[in-house]
Amino acid sequence: MSYMDFDASVQHSFGLDIDGGVPISIMEVKGLKFEMDVVDMPINTPSGQFMIKKMPGRPKAAEITLVRPKDKDDTFEKWMTNAREGKMSEARKNGSIIEFDYTLGEAKRWDFERAWPKSYEISDMKAGATDPRTETLVIVAEELKVS
Repeated sequence: MSYMDFDASVQHSFGLDIDGGVPISIMEVKGLKFEMDVVDMPINTPSGQFMIKKMPGRPKAAEITLVRPKDKDDTFEKWMTNAREGKMSEARKNGSIIEFDYTLGEAKRWDFERAWPKSYEISDMKAGATDPRTETLVIVAEELKVS
């Protein structure tokens, strides 16, 4: 990684890899977050004072939103179809969101495991519009790791 002290990563340089296959063109990624439940444990201290102790609970599954240009590639559509038809052995996939540095070297990787599509949406159509058509896929991942 070629970041110097105090350099930040750039937002525009990232990629998507699903099951080690052909990398897919991608426009936007949202939802790379780690979250867990909080467990409240109400107790009385030895001096009789009431206190609520906060403890870490179970991790929550990640929901990642992927936006890509709508072209002839039907990877997202097929993935969603497998999930809708209950073909979960085909629908559950592993993959990575890859962040690149200024020289396009790999800076960081978020690996998701056993992810499957929750929703699939095609952008609206409008006469006279000049925006590119997009498709948005929201996936739920049973595990998300940084490597």
